[in-house]
Amino acid sequence: MKNLKYLLAMAMVALLVSCTGGANESDRGEEPAGALFIIGGGSRPAAMIERMIAEAGLWEDGYAVILPMSSAEPDSAIIWSSEQFLDQGMDRLAGFNFLPGETPDPARVDSVRHAKLIYISGGDQNRFMDIVLGTPIMDAIHEAYANGAVIAGTSAGAAVMSEKMITGNELRYPEYRPTFPVIESENLEISQGLGLLDNAIIDQHFVWRSRHNRLITAVLEHPRLPGIGIDESTAILVRGNKAEVVGVSQVLVFRNPQKSKSTYNEKIGGVNLRLDVYLPGEIFSLE
Repeated sequence: MKNLKYLLAMAMVALLVSCTGGANESDRGEEPAGALFIIGGGSRPAAMIERMIAEAGLWEDGYAVILPMSSAEPDSAIIWSSEQFLDQGMDRLAGFNFLPGETPDPARVDSVRHAKLIYISGGDQNRFMDIVLGTPIMDAIHEAYANGAVIAGTSAGAAVMSEKMITGNELRYPEYRPTFPVIESENLEISQGLGLLDNAIIDQHFVWRSRHNRLITAVLEHPRLPGIGIDESTAILVRGNKAEVVGVSQVLVFRNPQKSKSTYNEKIGGVNLRLDVYLPGEIFSLE
């Protein structure tokens, strides 16, 4: 039944897109008119989805687009992601699985550009960026954000928000480990993300998977940027330089205000690092 509801929703979105005129694109130099809804992974409470829909203005008009390319099973990711919106009564949505190396369909890219909500699924952030980096898809996401859309993502879809993206890989220890048991130089792999958030580094599943060492490493090696660790079932809603905690758990923010870094062999250290732990409903500055 939900698959049928999804197919009907896709048809509705196709009609909406065909009637959408070209919106004026904001100057990239201006502050984006949209918002970021960055989810730390795990389950997504109904109240969180309702807030996402409301922030995007979808109850009034418009549609959502799901981008599942992080997932190893993108078709399933579209269905699973759709269900959270369908359960809240939002059926104006479509999913587009762009493929590696293909020339993206201009009509689908245009649908991304004019969406009021773009939702990026979980999976592998590197897989997602390998597909979209330097393509019209990435440009369309930026244009949508500039013109007022909400760009949302969970897990890997959260990691890609940063300009400097944590890949999940360790350079010194190539076998994958879900936690990060060391604080060492030249170990944390950072790659190019979407760059929607250029003044912070995002980490996800943060408290649940004890990823503190990874983000401490990030702020020691990239001291200009705060490191934001978002726990599961929790998100930050970013508008401008303010972030609000949404969901059920904590958001940890590490800062290195003195740009401190020292080394001892491969170990790295620093002094007077700052840690803030924020709870749902609290707001903090990204500056």
